[in-house]
Parts: sequence; structure tokens; C-alpha cells
Amino acid sequence: MKGVILAGGLGTRLHPLTKITNKHLLPIYDRPMIYYPLETLVKAGIDDILLVTGGNNAGDFLRLLGNGKEFGLRHLNYTYQEGEGGIAEALRLAEYFSDGDSIAVILGDNIIEKSIRHAVNNFKKQSGGAKILLKKVEDPWRFGVAELKGDKVVNIIEKPAEPKSNLIVTGIYLYDHSVFDFIRGLKPSDRGELEITDVNNMYIEAGKMTYEVLDGWWTDAGTFESLYRANSLAASHKQEDQS
Repeated sequence: MKGVILAGGLGTRLHPLTKITNKHLLPIYDRPMIYYPLETLVKAGIDDILLVTGGNNAGDFLRLLGNGKEFGLRHLNYTYQEGEGGIAEALRLAEYFSDGDSIAVILGDNIIEKSIRHAVNNFKKQSGGAKILLKKVEDPWRFGVAELKGDKVVNIIEKPAEPKSNLIVTGIYLYDHSVFDFIRGLKPSDRGELEITDVNNMYIEAGKMTYEVLDGWWTDAGTFESLYRANSLAASHKQEDQS
């Protein structure tokens, strides 16, 4: 299995911080934000990773991360996304890199407490398909909300005004190679983007979606409030480890 980190976009919700740098290079406590998703994949046993980025500061990732040797990577690859076309549009750039292999995808602003190795190992035992990691949050209207029936996800609704639950889809996805066929079949949403929620619903309709609930805390860092929360959680976690 290979890993893909999506770290493009303009981060407009974090202006003026992101007027001079990529959002994923902002500090989260004592390290750049991008370190966290990178280490999440490494701890899950993934050592061949593609970083998808864009904007005017893409070269800063190369200066910061180099070839990934510092993180124990076998390969750290880079590709450039022109403009903003949504998560699925960015993921489409990983097709050549995946080379028919399954992929673990994580958004560059997702920060978690625990390892996802268990979920990755369970996915490898599946006969293809996809697995998403879910989490209960207090503000589900900001995310894709999962609708469950029994032990199955039956639908995902993107940013609903009245969420049916507080169980949301985190920015961590495990896919087989057919994800790229699904992406090719997408049409832009009202926002003019290719939506990852539409991809996940395609897997659901095909009966090939499983899920797990993420252990420990989780946050994104795409708004000032969540960026502050990410710093607080990361600082507390580091201080607990040192005590």
C-alpha cells in the first residue's frame, strides 16, 4: 500500500496567515503541520508516499522534507496541483504514482492522537473497495456526515444544514485502485469541484465501503478555531509523553 498526502489549496479561511505560506507549513505546537499526516502514514507502516501540493510555496515542502529519509521513508514523491479543484481532483494526480496499488489518503491538515495501523491492516484483508475513518464531533455541519444502518455506511451527506448524526468522515481514506475510475466519472459540484464525498458514495452504492471509528482525538486545522484546537491538543499530547 502507498500513501498520498493532499496538501494543496490556497487556505483562504486562514488569511492573512496563508498569504505568505502554504497552510500545511504553519506550525502546530513544535512542528510544521505537514509532519503530522506524514508521521501518521509512517506509523501505519507506509514508506512510499506522494505529496500533492500547489500554490506559490510548493518548493518549500522540498526544502523542508527533502527525500523523506528523516522520516524513514523509502520514497517521498511530489506532484503539483494547478488551481483548486477539490479533493478528488487532487487525488486524481496520484493515479500514475499508485501504479495499480491500493492507497491510504490523508488530508494535510488532519491531526490525530492514535495510530491508524489497525485500520490499514483490516483494509488490506478486504477484497478491494474502500474504508473510511469516522469520528464524532461537535460541529458535524462542517463536514461530510455519515448515515449508518447497522454496521454499514448507507450514505454520506456533505455539510448538511441539519446533520442526522454527529459522526463525520475524517480526511483519512483507504481505497483500492478503482478510485480513479470513480473519479473519472465525477461531475463538478455546485462549488465547481470534484467532491470526495461523491467518490465515497459511489463505493457505498457498489457495496464496497467499510468504516471504522477513529480512536483518540482528531481535528482538522482549516479554520482559526480548529488551528487553535490542533495546537492545544498537540501540545497536551507532547507534554503527556514527556511526563
